[in-house]
Amino acid sequence: MNDALDNNKDNFTVPEKPDSRPPDQNEPCDSQEAKQIEEISSITVDRNGHYIHCLTIIGQIEGHYILSSSNKTTKYEHVIPRLVAIEENKEIEGLLVILNTVGGDIEAGLAIAELLAGMKKPSASLVLGGGHSIGVPLAVAAKSSFIAESATMTIHPVRMNGVVLGVPQTLMYFEQMQERIIKFVSSNSKIPPDRFREMMLNTGELVLDLGTVLSGEKAVAEGLIDKVGTLSDALDCICGQIENQKTENN
Repeated sequence: MNDALDNNKDNFTVPEKPDSRPPDQNEPCDSQEAKQIEEISSITVDRNGHYIHCLTIIGQIEGHYILSSSNKTTKYEHVIPRLVAIEENKEIEGLLVILNTVGGDIEAGLAIAELLAGMKKPSASLVLGGGHSIGVPLAVAAKSSFIAESATMTIHPVRMNGVVLGVPQTLMYFEQMQERIIKFVSSNSKIPPDRFREMMLNTGELVLDLGTVLSGEKAVAEGLIDKVGTLSDALDCICGQIENQKTENN
């Protein structure tokens, strides 16, 4: 296993093949997997001989401020080093990101999305339930994206909680942040930036808010997501990417 992960074996393990370990050594694989799921909401699976790490991003993405304990959150300071570890671990061949998020901290979400988009490892995302707000850039950051037929995605303008100064500089900052999101999404999907901006500023769909809600099929039709699919579809896609990458390297 890669040196970067040797110091964190309890939190990040690659399952060994059934016959490669005597039964009386280490704890059972099922126990390791259960601990990994409970502690960090992720697991590494063997799919057709390829090790694929499954990472979940759920609830609200927590950024610089700690949210209430009643909120289901994904902490970006936990996700970022994990992505680095996955990229550098030679045993892990691909990454599946499973999303069911209401959004959250914009800068934290963009940080994760930028890191994911810059990875060389084969990757795919799967939107289940919802991929709202800053979850949209996260969904398109992988090399291939899938969405469940029953899932939805909400696109809306940048919003900020707390005290906001009513000066032109504040509006300029919002616009710059919004353009960063538009540029990232359009660069990592097939949706044109003008169309994404139009849906973001739509006034006729959401009550007391701007924006657009897309079902799974609509998200694909708009070019935001690649395909409507299932968990198996996403895993098969990653295996295909792995095989193609090996062919190109050879």
